[in-house]
Amino acid sequence: MAPYLVDSLAVAFFAIEWLVYAVTLEHTAYGRDSLSARMNAYREIWVRRMLDREARMVDMQIMSSLQNGTAFFASTSLLAVGGGLALLRETNDALAILSKLPIDISPAPALWEVKCLGLILIFVYAFFKFAWAYRLFNYVAILFGAAPPAAKRDTPEAEAHVIRTARLFEAAGRHFNRGQRAFFFALGYLGWFVSPWVLFVTTGAVVIVTWRRQFASNAWLAMGS
Repeated sequence: MAPYLVDSLAVAFFAIEWLVYAVTLEHTAYGRDSLSARMNAYREIWVRRMLDREARMVDMQIMSSLQNGTAFFASTSLLAVGGGLALLRETNDALAILSKLPIDISPAPALWEVKCLGLILIFVYAFFKFAWAYRLFNYVAILFGAAPPAAKRDTPEAEAHVIRTARLFEAAGRHFNRGQRAFFFALGYLGWFVSPWVLFVTTGAVVIVTWRRQFASNAWLAMGS
């Protein structure tokens, strides 16, 4: 068997599972019944009902909490990138520790560095998704502030503003979900640090858990019609 063939297959399986899951969730009819898709309908309902209120301080407070949560994940992504760079820098020490375990799972130094680089790239991707989601939530807050007054809620201008705000709101939520998905798959990716066979198992486990939360969880049932 060629060197690193199993590792290559495991990583390919990981990437394909992530891609197929993301495409299915975001670009298929099946995905339009996910928990995230059901929540998108309530984003539009929220914007429409906001127009009925003259005082919208509560709406802005909720938006602020969404922004703060997104900022937390963005900063956590940077910390994770720093941790990955530390692992990459201390390759020799890390391999020395792994070699002393009851079961030696220490890979070749070059393979260890590839694993670390892959983990770093996942968290860099997550950071960009969370950072963009944070910016989009800022834009949504601006649109909330620019919403027509309650007296004009039945005008074409108000209807256009609702649609515009809801679509931007959905985009913000979509990018936030992509960042969280990267976090989940990063946990599965950690299996590769043990063995490529473990990566197969952990990738499958992540897909099952995330699929269940989107299509078979109590939250999904609660948001049904």
